[in-house]
Amino acid sequence: MKNKQLLESLSAYSKEVLIPQAGEYDACQAVPQSVVAELAKMGVFGANVDTEYGGQALNAFEIGKVSELLGYASGSLLSLFTVHSMMTFALQRWGSDWQKDRWLTPLAAGNLIGAFAVSEPEVGSDVNGLLTEFTLEDDCIVVNGSKQWISFAQTADVFFVAGKLNGAPATLVVERDTPGLEITPISNMYGFRAGMLGKLTFNHCKVPKAHMLGQNPLILAQIVGSVLDHGRFTIAWGALGLSNACVDASIHYTKTRYQFGEPLYQHQLIQQMLTNMLVATRSSRLMCMDAASARDESDADMIIKTAAAKYCSAENALKTANDAAQIHGANGLSDQFPVERYLRDAKVFGIIEGSVQMLQMMIASQGNQWISH
Repeated sequence: MKNKQLLESLSAYSKEVLIPQAGEYDACQAVPQSVVAELAKMGVFGANVDTEYGGQALNAFEIGKVSELLGYASGSLLSLFTVHSMMTFALQRWGSDWQKDRWLTPLAAGNLIGAFAVSEPEVGSDVNGLLTEFTLEDDCIVVNGSKQWISFAQTADVFFVAGKLNGAPATLVVERDTPGLEITPISNMYGFRAGMLGKLTFNHCKVPKAHMLGQNPLILAQIVGSVLDHGRFTIAWGALGLSNACVDASIHYTKTRYQFGEPLYQHQLIQQMLTNMLVATRSSRLMCMDAASARDESDADMIIKTAAAKYCSAENALKTANDAAQIHGANGLSDQFPVERYLRDAKVFGIIEGSVQMLQMMIASQGNQWISH
């Protein structure tokens, strides 16, 4: 019942506030603190956190629905939910009791905002190629390096940071006010413009050893991949939300716009485009539902099904956004209509949390076992 209330509240708030104002967030390149506070009040930031830590303990379908609602309204808001929930996912699964008390509970309440810092200027998100160095020094880990394209770096309170410790992958939590951490805002992005991106520079940044997530080297090697998998799932559903938004905007436009004495939707080529959009969106939903079912059942194919859902949804979001812009004509390229923003945001879905090319390689190499089931 509590979960149903969260989804109903978010749906209503999205219709009343987020969807009408999303264009303003995009233009200002920022999400208002009032919106963050309202989402926190609803419990959105604790969606995937156990009730023991003040969270909502949503199942995969419900987390997917939250992502879909946010993706429909704004790719930037979806990004906020994604990176924050990646942080809470990591802490809940691998955090010590001390770490959970210090960060997980306030993160679930929305009193702290978390961000995911893996991507680097030279190597992207290639975990094995990370150049950020962790060095043990007494009771501290000294961090040197940089992170690029970090969503909500401009406002996040804590960061999940990946690097190399003695040549092996390692992860730790870095608080915003840690001496030696410099945050440089990044603006004027093509899509997700309200994502409040930033660059993190670590200059002999000393972090208590207790901030490290996991101690077993075998576990450390798995953490980043598992956290990315969680983010990939929310992005898949968010891309579905954007496709839905494109369909709704296009149907409304074709029923109110006339050409040659008839509403646009009565023209055969427009019907063809709408059909393609509707079928693509439906296929994305089915793939996302398949991934959610696999996650709730701890299916052995959970990761590959999530990758496939993200690939399908990202590709279809770009197709539906392209068609939506084409249907709107010159209006589709104007910031007076939301499809212009949808088109820019759609491109981002094919890049973040695993590019479509990376997912193609992953699916091709592992998908045969899944398909044969």
